[in-house]
Amino acid sequence: MSHMINPRLRRIIRLHIIALCSLALSEFASSAPVPPPEKLLPPDTLFVISAPDWTKLREVYKKSPQSQFWDDPAMKPFREKFQAKWNDEFVKPLERDLGVRLDDYGTLLQGQITLAVTQEGWQGKEKGDGEPALLLLLDTRDKADVLKKNLADLRKKWNEAGKPIKTEKIRDFEFSVVPLTSNDVPKTLKQFIPQRQKVEELGAEDAKPSATDELVVGQCDSLLIIGTTVKAVEKVVIRLTGNSAPTLADQAEFETGRATLFRDTPLYGWFNAKIFFEVLVRTMTGKENTAAPSPLPIPSVSKLISASGLGGVKTVAFAYRDVGEGRLLELFLSAPEASRTGLTKLLTLSPKESSAPTFVPADVVKFQRSRLDGQKAIATIEKMLGDVSAEALNTWNFVLSNGNEAIRATDPDFDIRKNLFGNLGDDFITYDKLPRGDSALEKTSPPSLVLIGSPNPDQLAAAVRGVLVILTPEGGNPQSREFLGKKIYSVKLSNVPMGAQTPGRKLNYAASAGYVAFSTDAGILEEFLRSSEGQGKQLRDLPGLADAMSRIGGPTTGWFSYENESEAMRLLFETLRRTAGDTNSSSPGVLGSAIPFASPEKQFRDWLDFSLLPNYDKVSKYFSFGVYAGTANVDGLTFRFFSPTPPQLKK
Repeated sequence: MSHMINPRLRRIIRLHIIALCSLALSEFASSAPVPPPEKLLPPDTLFVISAPDWTKLREVYKKSPQSQFWDDPAMKPFREKFQAKWNDEFVKPLERDLGVRLDDYGTLLQGQITLAVTQEGWQGKEKGDGEPALLLLLDTRDKADVLKKNLADLRKKWNEAGKPIKTEKIRDFEFSVVPLTSNDVPKTLKQFIPQRQKVEELGAEDAKPSATDELVVGQCDSLLIIGTTVKAVEKVVIRLTGNSAPTLADQAEFETGRATLFRDTPLYGWFNAKIFFEVLVRTMTGKENTAAPSPLPIPSVSKLISASGLGGVKTVAFAYRDVGEGRLLELFLSAPEASRTGLTKLLTLSPKESSAPTFVPADVVKFQRSRLDGQKAIATIEKMLGDVSAEALNTWNFVLSNGNEAIRATDPDFDIRKNLFGNLGDDFITYDKLPRGDSALEKTSPPSLVLIGSPNPDQLAAAVRGVLVILTPEGGNPQSREFLGKKIYSVKLSNVPMGAQTPGRKLNYAASAGYVAFSTDAGILEEFLRSSEGQGKQLRDLPGLADAMSRIGGPTTGWFSYENESEAMRLLFETLRRTAGDTNSSSPGVLGSAIPFASPEKQFRDWLDFSLLPNYDKVSKYFSFGVYAGTANVDGLTFRFFSPTPPQLKK
């Protein structure tokens, strides 16, 4: 049949088909999803935190125990008063200052939301070529028309307010550029933000005023882009429009994090620590101001960063996700084994048994165990001090020498390095129990126990006085008593600068079961010494604990921590309710006199009326326990935090 159609007609049909196809392709392109942040951000990105799909993150939060707790009917009086204060004293005044309705912008949160900091030529030199830029990317998806209207309204209000707005074309997209000064900060925000005072350094005659900041705001299809420089925004726009310029995805370190941590996560973050600390060193390094010399020698920033091990950290990445049976947060420090020093070396623990031993009772509220090699840790600390400054290491050695001299008056052969450090093992344990009473001191100082593993615990216990004598003269001659065939040593802490102390309070310690145990509570120490009798329930048998440990690496991670979040919240509830009821006190209570979003003149109780909190038993079902663990491999350090869903919330 085609040969019977007029050739001219065939050409017309072909042109129509091509036009229809082009139209279809253009419609497809305009509705194409916004690329992920690693495809939009430049390779010099220093920091990024992103929710790839805001609606998914919102659903994850709605299912979380924390969200259900906040929405519980028992919390209604407390919640409604807080929300009313929030709206009346913050949201509404801020909307008046800005001339906008925040709800108009809240509905735009549909797709990804990304906050990033880019380097933009920032090198930390005395006369640097640039400064870091801030970027906010928000995908409105099918709300693009609403975004367009809101931005038009915003520009109109800015013009009416007399703001000097410029219009900048970036790849055919129109952006508003608004200069910003401290006077442009809404007065509602000013009362919540600490105001910095201008400080002029002696001898700094050549100081120049800082350049005026600017805000760049615009829309590319469904994506709202806000930045602090036109150049930074332009880099996003050209990548959004199909330019093949290098992106953050081309950074090998970021790609490693994306492949191992960021897949299928509703929230993640990444930090280029290597570049940041390199620039920070250059920024903080300068000639001494001879007009105002420092009275004390201060170690250089370069030495502090290098000695601490921060200089060996390449990147830091985290990811948060709902894993069905709870919520998991993973944090990874990319620090190759060969470059670890200082703190990163101390955190490199051997993959040994780190679960709770049989003597740890089930009623502890906190427990932590680390397989830190004590002798290697001392060597690492001493090297770190030496790398920071010779003065720091000399001070350390001087303190140890004083301890030796004090003990050698009665024991000529005593040596802290040999008798104390030489008897340290690779097992450190701490655990806390509930407070024994209701007084403020008892609430803030619950019974706790510290255990240090040792191949020779009796020798280690006898050598502890070499350190205690440095703190108090009584430490060199501790009192002792017998308990179940064990010797308990005691030293008064009245002269030790360790915060508030009750009269006659003592540090008690004893050797048993391969450990030296320390506590200011004699009862918990005696309980430990009786633990060999094998009576009572054990923490390791807690329902759900074994499964929770499997989520964070198992029982041989080298570092493990447990917290009874339910009992911690019970204690917090009781404390807050008791504080709120103390009408005779002018103090705002345990949490201080101000909150991050209330002005210093406002008391906590103005916004958070703790007297309206319900009895804890009504909301206890939303809290269970949490576990944490740390592991190390040749590539870096991984920390995992897991909070299982409370039993009463499981369906």
